Amino acid sequence: MNFKKLLNPFYILSGILHRFGTHFISNDILYIKLDYFFNMHSKLNLNNPQSFNEKLQWLKIYNKKEYFTQLVDKATVKDFIKEIIGEEYIIPTYGVWNNFENIPFENLPNKFILKCTHDSGGIVICKNKNDFNKEQAKIKINHCLKKNYYLEHREYPYKNVVPRIIAEKLLETADIDGVKDYKFMCFHGVCKMVFVCSNRSKQNVNIDFFDTQWNHLPFKRHYQNSPYPIKKPKNLEKMISIVEKIANKIETPFIRIDLYEILNKIYFGEVTFFPGAGLEEFDPKEWDYKIGRWINLSVLNK
Repeated sequence: MNFKKLLNPFYILSGILHRFGTHFISNDILYIKLDYFFNMHSKLNLNNPQSFNEKLQWLKIYNKKEYFTQLVDKATVKDFIKEIIGEEYIIPTYGVWNNFENIPFENLPNKFILKCTHDSGGIVICKNKNDFNKEQAKIKINHCLKKNYYLEHREYPYKNVVPRIIAEKLLETADIDGVKDYKFMCFHGVCKMVFVCSNRSKQNVNIDFFDTQWNHLPFKRHYQNSPYPIKKPKNLEKMISIVEKIANKIETPFIRIDLYEILNKIYFGEVTFFPGAGLEEFDPKEWDYKIGRWINLSVLNK
């Protein structure tokens, strides 16, 4: 247990905010300012935001469009993406249900993954139905279904997502560091960097940042680099072309689009408007401002 973290006053205040403030602070701007201060240990500048994290907070407040809800819903986003790049990039869906009790497990394949459609982290993996702990899965999924993901960091796209459960094909690989999640950072429709999540089976995932030429970038953001070399995906150029097609259909100066490459085949993962809720530190800190310069907020009207 990290006792130093537990004794940090900012950590304590952030915990109090998320425990008691989510339902009682209705003013989004006030809540976002407090959330930023307790997590980033500095005052949020909304009048003239400069850093990447500050600009994400600004976008939470001033760039709200109803169709963003469709894009963060793990079920409905597939129709949007399919119209842009085609169905061959969509992970097969086995079903979508409102309640865990409605899932017909007897009709699901031996391997699958369950996800809550409205949050991050509401995931249960089944690699063998004979060993699948249905009761444990039910506890986790039902807990996540009750979570109002919007209230925690006031990310508008999640405000009206209907909490449901989706079952999908389980993507697998024989790589030592597991299935890699390639997350493409697009600024005004152009992909400028990629970060890779690997070793998800460990307690803490590893994250490595690269430019579009696959040069390892000299900063970290909240997580450690992978202990294993991250090879350039075979279809990198095609993947960049795909995410830029998607990004140019979404009315926001920044969007993150996730893809997988499994056995030389590309799959769409999800879109994210606010990575880490715009509350993850950069090391060194200067990169928060370097990347922030790639977002031009003047293209939007308050």
